[in-house]
Amino acid sequence: MAADGGSSSLHLPCVFSPKSRQYLAVCAQDGRLRIWSTDSKTLHQEYVPSAHLSATCTCIVWAPCRTVKEGPQRKKRKSEAVQVEAKADLLAMGTAAGSVLVYSTVKGALHCTLDGGHSGGVNCVHWHPEDGLLYSGSEDTNIVEWDLQTGKTRSKWKADRAAVTSLCVSPDGKLLLSAGHVIKMWDLETKEVYRRFTGHSTAVTTLCFATTRPPDSNGLYFLSGAAHDRLLSVWQVREDGKDKNSVVSFTLTGEPRHVDLVASNSKEEAVRLAVVCEDGQLHLFEHFLNGPCKKPLSPSCTVQMSDSKASPMPIPLLAAALAAETRSVMLAYGSHLQPAMERAELDTTERHVCLTRDVQTSLSVSMETTVSKVKTPIVNAKSRVLLPGLPGHQAPLKGPSTGTEKRKKDADTKEMSIAERLHEIDLSAVSGKKGAPKVEASLQTDNFAVLLVQGLESNDANILNKVLQTRQETVIKKTVSRLPLPAVLPLVEELTKRLQGHPLTALPMVRWLKAVLMHHTSYLASLPDLVTQLGVLYHMIESRVKMFHKLTRLHGKLYLLMTQMATDDRSNAVSEVEHTAKLVYEEESSDEDEASGDEALPQDDSDHWDDEEEEEGMDEEEEDGSDSRTEPKTNGDEDMEHGNESEEE
Repeated sequence: MAADGGSSSLHLPCVFSPKSRQYLAVCAQDGRLRIWSTDSKTLHQEYVPSAHLSATCTCIVWAPCRTVKEGPQRKKRKSEAVQVEAKADLLAMGTAAGSVLVYSTVKGALHCTLDGGHSGGVNCVHWHPEDGLLYSGSEDTNIVEWDLQTGKTRSKWKADRAAVTSLCVSPDGKLLLSAGHVIKMWDLETKEVYRRFTGHSTAVTTLCFATTRPPDSNGLYFLSGAAHDRLLSVWQVREDGKDKNSVVSFTLTGEPRHVDLVASNSKEEAVRLAVVCEDGQLHLFEHFLNGPCKKPLSPSCTVQMSDSKASPMPIPLLAAALAAETRSVMLAYGSHLQPAMERAELDTTERHVCLTRDVQTSLSVSMETTVSKVKTPIVNAKSRVLLPGLPGHQAPLKGPSTGTEKRKKDADTKEMSIAERLHEIDLSAVSGKKGAPKVEASLQTDNFAVLLVQGLESNDANILNKVLQTRQETVIKKTVSRLPLPAVLPLVEELTKRLQGHPLTALPMVRWLKAVLMHHTSYLASLPDLVTQLGVLYHMIESRVKMFHKLTRLHGKLYLLMTQMATDDRSNAVSEVEHTAKLVYEEESSDEDEASGDEALPQDDSDHWDDEEEEEGMDEEEEDGSDSRTEPKTNGDEDMEHGNESEEE
């Protein structure tokens, strides 16, 4: 019995059909479902959901093979009945919008759509082995049981506090495993928890039952794998309930991406396991499950693939499927867009096996054999790409011309580009009319928006330079506001390239970047891989801001030094002022003091001035002892002498 571990939403789902491995179902990043035939190595069917871009596929699981009734019923031979039963038909796809799509390979169309059960994206789906029921786990922490006959919800219950990331139904259809971080086992009749297991530290992406024995005999085992975990853990369901921890661990080289196993029906039969890791390697295990094992088990065989060039490069394996009877393994490798498939006989006695394949030749052959509806146009050097015209402008109507005039016009003139047309548009005539500035601004922003989109699509440097060199704030804001959303991210990338140049040339780009962040922040925040796309811009801004702080500190220090030097210069200029008095006036002094003072005015020597003051003091003491009656006469004589001196001067 082969069991598939399902596909996680962390990578592109890729699953083989059960039993005969007739088909390989691959869901691409754009939401398209492609079903490849493993016999003819060609594309068998392709289905594009109506909401494949907004509601991408997160997980796909094949339904158990069933008898397909086509046309009127009749009694069939035994060989025909077996052939019909072995045919895979239904395929369930969980979407990010919360709906489940059921596709039929026999009809080549959608069988039904199951919606209304989840409010979040579907992370995992799993089929019931017999009753035609489908179980789905979602981001809204709920599990929904769907009835395919009615297309409606049969039951719904809350499974965990966190999102449900993996599901698996037991082979007898009585138990259901669900996991977020903690693994729970549910009784499908009562919808109650039967067992609870420790689980993993990260989200569980793989759940598989490894044995078909009932849980009463302590012989029921299942395995689990988690994101960013290099171990596959095996858990035992015991009667005493002491089964919270894992009993066996399988070591891997990376996170498990695809798991396929052949279950064990008894203790004497080993479990065969094939695990494809994220590094593209295949690990094969074979182990008898009979109680706990302390040491982790290494793979019995590791398979790698490489091309046949002189310097070989590894080829990633996408999926692997074991055959129940033989030792052959069905492999899918290469690219998700064009996978290569083959059935290989592996020598498991060797620990490491490397298969060399020429992938390019096999891809080219398969592409030639497939029928594609997409036609590639043949483009030569003479072909010209026509661009849409400017909005609001129409070409002038002209009368019919003769053939000679048309040939002459084609020979003499050349078609003008959009940038040249915009450059030659003269709006000065409109400016004299009423409301002309508004009309001019609207026309200019319309033209700039069209030009900017065309420049980004064609990567024309001339058009981009003409638009991005604009320095008017109003024109920049209106142009950015009228940009379509698909052109926002290319504009940010172009601005990032230009911001890495000289600061003078980067200054206008800062205005454009500011306008983009003001008008389209909500759109940029909704992008899932925004951090990787804007990493260069973030690091560049961060490095320049670091330098800005250093330059600001340096500017402050230089400013302090310059102001201190300026104040020192001013103080020195004030100290050089001459403090020597040119004239001294004394209110109470003798006539001789005045005469000596007048004689001493033209002299500049300060020391001689002090000596004369001492002599005048001695004379005053001598004159005090003389007769006071002689003072008016002497004063009158001195006045006369001063008058005569002034007249002589």
